[in-house]
Amino acid sequence: MRYLFRTNYKQDIRAWRHSGDVFWYGLLIATIMIIPFVLGEFYVGEMGGVFIFAIAGVGLMLLVGYTGLISLGHAAFLGIGAYVNSVLLSHGIPFVITLPVAGIFTAICGAAIGRPTLRMSGLYLAIATLSFGSIVGTVFQKWTAVTGGFDGFAVPTPYVFGVSVEGATGVYYTSFAVLLFVLWMSINLLRSPIGRAMVAIRDSEVSAQSMGIHLAKYKTLVFAVSAGITGLAGALFAHYVRFLAPDAFDVLLSVQFVTIVFVGGLGSLRGAILGAIFVRLLPQAIAIVRDDLPFGIGRLPGLEPSLFGLILVLVILFQPGGINGLWLKTKLWFQAFPFKRQTSGRRQKSYARSERLR
Repeated sequence: MRYLFRTNYKQDIRAWRHSGDVFWYGLLIATIMIIPFVLGEFYVGEMGGVFIFAIAGVGLMLLVGYTGLISLGHAAFLGIGAYVNSVLLSHGIPFVITLPVAGIFTAICGAAIGRPTLRMSGLYLAIATLSFGSIVGTVFQKWTAVTGGFDGFAVPTPYVFGVSVEGATGVYYTSFAVLLFVLWMSINLLRSPIGRAMVAIRDSEVSAQSMGIHLAKYKTLVFAVSAGITGLAGALFAHYVRFLAPDAFDVLLSVQFVTIVFVGGLGSLRGAILGAIFVRLLPQAIAIVRDDLPFGIGRLPGLEPSLFGLILVLVILFQPGGINGLWLKTKLWFQAFPFKRQTSGRRQKSYARSERLR
């Protein structure tokens, strides 16, 4: 077991706790970089999809896990980023410009929806964001001059400094680079006064306001940052699917994003990545075992969304810390072995926002 001795105040705000983190995360990055040379195109493409969902999961985690604001409309932000990036590319604008512009424009849309909903929380905020997603979906369907409507929109091939970003490998490396940037930005944001204000708002809005935190300012800012990160994921998602249609950004996709946050583990950037791996690879696992399921279960319609809902309920009831919480308890068990406590694996008591003293 490694013991950390605090010798200066900067140790509490470092991105790396110790040299072991640098080694293991560096080894992980090196392994990810060589995966396309080892695995086939299908698996590389699926990993690229995991990175894209992880980017969107990190954006939603900042909103839900660190600020306590629920959203069921993040599929709309993903669609806005996808369409903005694709439309700009079709007009000959380089990808290195369309990608950040898609994020910035989506952030502005996030601030626009965040500002009117400042007085809402809990179920009312979820309904408001769900309504926003429905409105955006209708715009995607009816604005045929820009989005193509149900006829779809073919995504142009992007180029970065003359090099084509095409195919599974190109999307894989581009998505991984954007994911690293988003994680670096999120880690620094959470270590800043803005991040501490976000956590204070999540724990108690009354206490945060009494300490001088401007609730409207920080809520609007978090909505904008969360939407902007999801917009970046949407721009990459457009090149992942290569053809955009309005029905791709429905409420089921928003539910999948919420599942990423809760199953991965609330209040953890690592949990957003673990949740993205789980949510993205679960449909592939269902497809593999679908024909072997007994009693015709594999042929039932709606099997995938039903399974997502069941897993979400079970995680909330029996493992509120999510996959990240399970990983932390497992690591603690091995670190303390054989001097483990019998209660170390007991389920933690968690409180919903409505149960806290506000």
